[in-house]
Amino acid sequence: MDRVNKKGKLVYNLRAQSIRWDTTGGKKRWVALQVVERDIDSLGEKVTHSPEKQLRLNIVPEELVRDEYLKDKLTTPELIRFIKREELRGTEGLNALKVERFKRSATPFTVILLTFIGAVIACRRTRVGSGLHLALGIIIAAIFVIADQFSTVFAVKGNFHPVLAAWIPNLVFSLVALRLYQTTPK
Repeated sequence: MDRVNKKGKLVYNLRAQSIRWDTTGGKKRWVALQVVERDIDSLGEKVTHSPEKQLRLNIVPEELVRDEYLKDKLTTPELIRFIKREELRGTEGLNALKVERFKRSATPFTVILLTFIGAVIACRRTRVGSGLHLALGIIIAAIFVIADQFSTVFAVKGNFHPVLAAWIPNLVFSLVALRLYQTTPK
């Protein structure tokens, strides 16, 4: 653990052989073992050795384990709070959580949109039969899923904004739905 001054110079350094979470006596705290502390000022350096030292860290052991399915376990308000807290801590790699947050509002629109596309396709009359309608509906849905996955990957792994990743497939397929509706015989 380091501290630097306003000029960016190191003024304090703490190193420990190990650190453990201590819950004895009802107090939950971090304890560092075999500690070496260095206080640095303009006159020199003062080194202090101690067998153990209590630390006040703003983190609990559960937060050290990365849960890949956390986004699926949290409600939307909990997810929003979690993202804000992790942003304040400076955690990187939050785009997957942000995409999940925005997809939660985009998914209901997706269901309505794909249902509308299916209804428009079903209203068409052709001599070929209903097999063509079914195939067209499956192809459009598959293309939507692929576009949705691509936008998610670009947001998580690249620089694509999470809001756009969640909503662009819906916007593009809204235009497809509008075009299909316009060309459907009345």
